[in-house]
Amino acid sequence: MKRSRPVLTLSIVGVLAWTCGGDPGPGEDAPRAQAEAPGGSAAVRGVATYRNGDPDRPIDMAGVDPLCASLHDEPVETERLVTGGDGRLANVFVYVAEGLDGRYDPPDTLHLLNQVGCRYAPRVSGMMVGQPLVVRNSDPTLHNVHATPQRNPELNRGQPMQGMELRESFEKAEVMIPFRCDVHPWMRSWLAVLPHPFFAVTDEEGTFSIEGLPAGDYVLEAWHEVLGRRRLEVTLGDGQTAEVRLDWADGGSAARRSPATTRTAACRPSGPSRPVAVRAPYLSSSPNRRSRNLRSASTSTRFSASR
Repeated sequence: MKRSRPVLTLSIVGVLAWTCGGDPGPGEDAPRAQAEAPGGSAAVRGVATYRNGDPDRPIDMAGVDPLCASLHDEPVETERLVTGGDGRLANVFVYVAEGLDGRYDPPDTLHLLNQVGCRYAPRVSGMMVGQPLVVRNSDPTLHNVHATPQRNPELNRGQPMQGMELRESFEKAEVMIPFRCDVHPWMRSWLAVLPHPFFAVTDEEGTFSIEGLPAGDYVLEAWHEVLGRRRLEVTLGDGQTAEVRLDWADGGSAARRSPATTRTAACRPSGPSRPVAVRAPYLSSSPNRRSRNLRSASTSTRFSASR
């Protein structure tokens, strides 16, 4: 039987401030001289929602490359907004933006970005600084791998033959690096490069899970290519799991606050009773810009843990 862990429920659905700013990097790159970071038993789980419909439209592949169209039995949509039942939102990248200490070494496993069916797969993904990346052409047609980072060198290489691969790595943290194919303009992918392994992408049900966090205070950021960014703060104790809800209202074009942001939620931590603070400082409508100046004071919500 799988051992259950205490669950701390934190509902964050309100938009608290609009911002604009500069480079969206996820913080300082982790110096290699730092001590190895400790493991942990805390976690953050949650769901992202968007209830304003699905504006995706079919792609006119045949008008650009008939071979691409022949690879599909049904019309293919852009996948810029993918929603499931109850407005569950896929392809939201969630990661720890602040609060971690120590060094996290990258894995030796390859991170694969595949071009298949004249689409990038996955559309949204993450890897660690220094981890090897493989970009593969699985289609019997020409593709062009064109990445345009802000903090890492640009990548622009052609792959004219099926089965071709290129290998690359990125040495600086960056959220996000956009990939495109200059031959097929609908082909897009977004890759995050982080100095730690604490990130996740929401699935078709809009859910995500970040496991193995040490106890501490964290700033989480959620990114979506159309709807922008949202940040919130959580404080976790050993063995605690925070349940977070991220709801984008009106495509990120309007602010609203839910009564849930002012309710007290109960949790049963494994240790002594302690306050658990949650704040959602801002929502930015631009997915490629990081907020630096808040236009209004953020609202703080404090959840008290109960035994």
